Amino acid sequence: MKTRPLGNTGKQVGAIGFGAMSFAGFFGPTDEATSLRCLDAAYEAGIDFWDTSNVYGDGLSEQVIGTWLASRKLAPVIASKVGIVRDPKAPVDNSASHIREQIEGTLGRLGVDHLDLYYLHRHDQSVPIEDVAGTFGQLIDEGKIGSYGLSEIAPSTLRRAHAERPVTAVQNEYSLWTRMPELGLLQACAELGVTFVPFSPLARGVLGQTAPSLESMADKDFRRSIPRFRPDNYPRNLALIEPFRDFARDRGVTVSALALAWLLDRDDTLIPIPGTRTAEHLQEWAQADQITLTDADRKEIERILPVGFAHGDRYSSKVAMSVERYC
Repeated sequence: MKTRPLGNTGKQVGAIGFGAMSFAGFFGPTDEATSLRCLDAAYEAGIDFWDTSNVYGDGLSEQVIGTWLASRKLAPVIASKVGIVRDPKAPVDNSASHIREQIEGTLGRLGVDHLDLYYLHRHDQSVPIEDVAGTFGQLIDEGKIGSYGLSEIAPSTLRRAHAERPVTAVQNEYSLWTRMPELGLLQACAELGVTFVPFSPLARGVLGQTAPSLESMADKDFRRSIPRFRPDNYPRNLALIEPFRDFARDRGVTVSALALAWLLDRDDTLIPIPGTRTAEHLQEWAQADQITLTDADRKEIERILPVGFAHGDRYSSKVAMSVERYC
């Protein structure tokens, strides 16, 4: 696995990271043994930058990683997130007391006394981002975290936070069917030396080797709430993506590996974090960093899947309320 620098930390991590949201059952049932095998496969492939959150299964994802850390005695770079709460009236909490309370729970579930990277999962507009950066800065000074990052934020928020305390990484959704970060956020990260971490780089499984069917999704599958997966939109999206699948097959690579290769090719400061529940699916894209795109490849991919091609929004109105929109 090729490596890339992680912001201002001095650490080098695999060019492809891993998102552990799936371990909490967001996209279907799983179990701890399967998740541990998946983490084994990731680490063996050189994927050593793992992302989780305190709200993924109410800490379940962190617990699984903690079990792996305790039993394997290895040390990947671990990132977790804080800020989303299960309160429909106030779904985001950026208070210093909440952040401090939650870091203790995260450290306990992971079984560590220090977290490499701690993200603000969503920004509460009632709390100045400078105050949040100050809280994270205190946790850094106290040795509880190594650095901090932001998620689903606007370039202006990044600049304000970075001026208060340097930001290591920003993660927003970015893939062939979600390209909003190109409208200012990628540029701001590059200017400030902040690593950009695309989450859902495989379009929540749609850019996997086999796209999921609506019929196969469980009733509580997170994707059922997303407009792009509505029965009136999803077939249209699948039809538009099919030529990309053909292009990947003609090139002799998997669909998911090509989708990741496109992201990795955009800028050498990007570290995408695809997720999966199984080691088998991970193997489909674990070597995407070895794919080199030509100018002809780039033009053909842009022709097949032009910016803004997807039908439907990437979030429901309810979820989108806590996401910063800037264009």
